[in-house]
Amino acid sequence: MTKLNQIYKCEICGNIVEVVHEAGGVLVCDGQPMKLLEENTVDASREKHVPVIKGKRVMIGSIPHPMEAAHYIEFIEAIGKNGERCRKFLKPGDKPEAEFCFEVIEARELCNLHGLWKSS
Repeated sequence: MTKLNQIYKCEICGNIVEVVHEAGGVLVCDGQPMKLLEENTVDASREKHVPVIKGKRVMIGSIPHPMEAAHYIEFIEAIGKNGERCRKFLKPGDKPEAEFCFEVIEARELCNLHGLWKSS
């Protein structure tokens, strides 16, 4: 059963979907079940992935995450105390950070190589 806001990825074509309505069943793409991306919160690697929240700003990692064509942050999503939710899409060359119009209490990001991460 899918749950609200879960993110799934097709391991064949790379399609990514987010659940906006909970329901039964299995998400399928290219003839096989899509993979649920688990939200990581502990970063033991040299690159930093855990979102750092400073009021309305979200930065990725305590040191800036690489933003190269082969390794970059695809998006940063912010959640506010009243349920506000906003996502900023990034591309190689951008800064790995985003400013939102509300106070951020939780954030998550998607690294094209290392998956989904959320603030701890």
